[in-house]
Amino acid sequence: MGVDYYKILQVDKNATDDDLKKAYRKLAMKWHPDKNPNNKKDAEAKFKQISEAYEVLSDPQKRAIYDQYGEEGLKGQVPPPGAAAGGGVPGGATFFHTGDGTTTFRFNPRNADDIFAEFFGFSNPFGGGGGMRGSSRSPFGGGGGGGSLFGDDIFSSFGDARAMNQQQGTRKAPPIERTLPCSLEELYKGGTKKMKISREIADASGKTLPVEEILTIDIKPGWKKGTKITFPEKGNEQPNVIPSDLVFIVDEKPHSTFTREGNDLVVTMKIPLADALTGYTVHLTTLDGRSLTIPINNVINPSYEEVVPREGMPIPKDPSKRGNLRIKFNIKFPTRLTAEQKSGIKKLLGS
Repeated sequence: MGVDYYKILQVDKNATDDDLKKAYRKLAMKWHPDKNPNNKKDAEAKFKQISEAYEVLSDPQKRAIYDQYGEEGLKGQVPPPGAAAGGGVPGGATFFHTGDGTTTFRFNPRNADDIFAEFFGFSNPFGGGGGMRGSSRSPFGGGGGGGSLFGDDIFSSFGDARAMNQQQGTRKAPPIERTLPCSLEELYKGGTKKMKISREIADASGKTLPVEEILTIDIKPGWKKGTKITFPEKGNEQPNVIPSDLVFIVDEKPHSTFTREGNDLVVTMKIPLADALTGYTVHLTTLDGRSLTIPINNVINPSYEEVVPREGMPIPKDPSKRGNLRIKFNIKFPTRLTAEQKSGIKKLLGS
């Protein structure tokens, strides 16, 4: 595979966006050349590796190509799956046709200082000659190294990148929210949804061009209505504005049999009065296609509820555990009885 970006960032192959950000934050601050004046050359090489690894793994499309084809896939003659030739890709990657009919995907890593500045809001947090973009001052004040402020909790000292970007006169566009309709079956079993988005991206010269991207959303078993999935900075790119985050909000489609109450599934069965008095067997198909047979020998009154343990929705934090299935009953009473029926019922019920 050549360079192992996962190893460089010290994360595993299932690393989430948050995992990648934490890893980049820690390593970039550790290996920034201005933090290592006595070992600047080696630190600079390491800093560039860390930045390139973060740039690839934090972009779903580049990460997918890297996972399948390795570094050569990013920088060589390997067509990315489903890529349209001629289209641009955010972050210095382009597709184009060659004379022999093959499609080339060329990944041009961005400047490591640009990635650092975009991530933290300034290019040089350690004083020195660079200072903060657009200012001769370091965010720590003074021109010294600022080493006494350096540590794992440094970010609590100066806030996040948004605050620093505001100092530079840039702003972040408000989030774009979209509903993500999911069936109860999808929320029960989990699954994958692919969403096609169109957005404007800027090239090195600042010119914008339209691109289409496919975003993959992994639905976890047990997710509830209102769950938010955020794709950072997937809005349109424009000068002096940080692109919007794209936020999908889970909505639950109505189901023909079940309703959901928290982690429980609720079903209402319509049964005749005679069955309510003499016994009834419930037959149900679960959301994952299994057949349940539940005999009820008790007298079923209008408020009766049969509870079947662990046949409800998966619990998101521990999908091996589930809520309950609660069966309610809608009892159909006869609209009229003959004199003979009334007499018979009184005799049977002893009243």
